[in-house]
Amino acid sequence: MNVRTPDVPTISVEPADRADGRLRRLSEEGVGTGLHWWAEALLVFTFYVVYSWSRNQFGSANVHPSEALRNAVRVIDLEKALGLFQELRVQQLFLDRTLFLQFWNLFYGTFHFAVTIFTLVWLYRRFPALYPRWRSSFLCTTGLALVGFSLFPLMPPRLLADCGEFGGCLAAYPFMDTVSEAGGLWSFDSGTMQKISNQYAAMPSLHFAWATWCTLALWPVLRRSFSRALVVAYPVLTLFAVIVTGNHYWIDALGAIVVVGAGVLMGRRLADSWHRWSLRST
Repeated sequence: MNVRTPDVPTISVEPADRADGRLRRLSEEGVGTGLHWWAEALLVFTFYVVYSWSRNQFGSANVHPSEALRNAVRVIDLEKALGLFQELRVQQLFLDRTLFLQFWNLFYGTFHFAVTIFTLVWLYRRFPALYPRWRSSFLCTTGLALVGFSLFPLMPPRLLADCGEFGGCLAAYPFMDTVSEAGGLWSFDSGTMQKISNQYAAMPSLHFAWATWCTLALWPVLRRSFSRALVVAYPVLTLFAVIVTGNHYWIDALGAIVVVGAGVLMGRRLADSWHRWSLRST
């Protein structure tokens, strides 16, 4: 694979904080992505394919529903002990608003990928000095999520009252699968989706993890207050989306924060090590 150091664009904004100073320093060092755009796209795509295969290969098809249900009850009991089990109440507030639920089904199914891809591409094109660290941290965060899925298979709220193959048939928690009931891009309870998707990949919430990653990656390079407000609001809106659609408990977001934190630290070390190695090799 050919290694290149792309031309680093001139940063027109004068450094006003530590993030600007770091960006200027990296630019002066000539830090680039190290890979052509097609190689970067292939790297991320291949990683996601391997991740998806691993998540689904060792997912709900190989986990008994009773184990995932026990973990769900543990999570609910913990939230009740903290006085914070509100997911069912939040969803029930909006069950009679079909269009509202359809919007959040769409948000849940599309923004997760669209905003993340935009962040990767925008950083690659506009801030190549920062891109390697954030790309690597994204991959590390996603990989670490697999650890949570394998160690703690968790039945999501939408399956608690479901009496199907992967459901808990627990009438005490009548959550709705809003995609199935209100409509959306797909249905998780369809036969095909149940066979190819890990139904119990809920801890941590990868949706919230990616949304938090997007905020951390974009915040330092945005200058307009409106833009910064949007990137801060994005994970908050994502948390609401995963709860109102019945796909996650709020505590899954705490797990996401843990993997994002670890992923950022690991990604930074990996990217910096690669950069030092590439400098020695030239």
